[in-house]
Amino acid sequence: MSNSKKRTVLVTGATGGLGTAMCKKLYNDGFNVVGNYHTKEKADKWMEQMKSEGFNIKLFYGDVADFDSSAEMIKKIEAEVGTIDTLVNNAGITRDSRLVNMKKEDWYAVINTNLNSVFNCTKNVLDGMIERKFGRIINISSVNGQRGQFGQTNYSAAKSGMHGFTKSLAMEVAKYGVTVNTISPGYIGTDMVMAVPEKVLNQIVAQVPMGRLGGTHEVAHLVSFLASEETSFITGANYSINGGQHVY
Repeated sequence: MSNSKKRTVLVTGATGGLGTAMCKKLYNDGFNVVGNYHTKEKADKWMEQMKSEGFNIKLFYGDVADFDSSAEMIKKIEAEVGTIDTLVNNAGITRDSRLVNMKKEDWYAVINTNLNSVFNCTKNVLDGMIERKFGRIINISSVNGQRGQFGQTNYSAAKSGMHGFTKSLAMEVAKYGVTVNTISPGYIGTDMVMAVPEKVLNQIVAQVPMGRLGGTHEVAHLVSFLASEETSFITGANYSINGGQHVY
């Protein structure tokens, strides 16, 4: 693929464990990668780290939980870098507690960051994708959006909401050469997961038939696969990547 034809990929929540692995894999596979960040301090550190490893990845600020902020970010990226061919909706947070104890702020924060962000970003890249007759929208859900999880009504609701969004939008845009798919990771060895107490971590691993946590690079491989030109007949699908922890 010549440089002029390099497909541009935007990864939201780029500075997290999964986001970082996705950015590196997509970059190594020849994509023009841009990332979204929310916290400046973290972004500066991340940029330094990436440069030291030889990755030339631009970061753009945007609060994906806010429609206007998302629109502004995408406008800026398209003006400075070029049109966005692939969007990876990866930004996500957790605010776990049982519903009886859950504060309304924790409900709305998770729904806004994990689900409304998918609308906010997708809505702002879709017209261009339809016009150019090419697009890849990849939504990062979770095994807990498929099966539920104690203490995660907010997170599970948001992540399962992605599936409905994916299936319906896939039908709407298929004729324009735009694909929409979901990836549902199980427990992956990110900083967020590794910070869990060892006893709890061991209990999690015990539930995984593979007997280990997933690697961020394994999820990143799946993202790069779905972003490729050759996956134009795959749409409305969900890819589970959970080591056999939840099969159906």
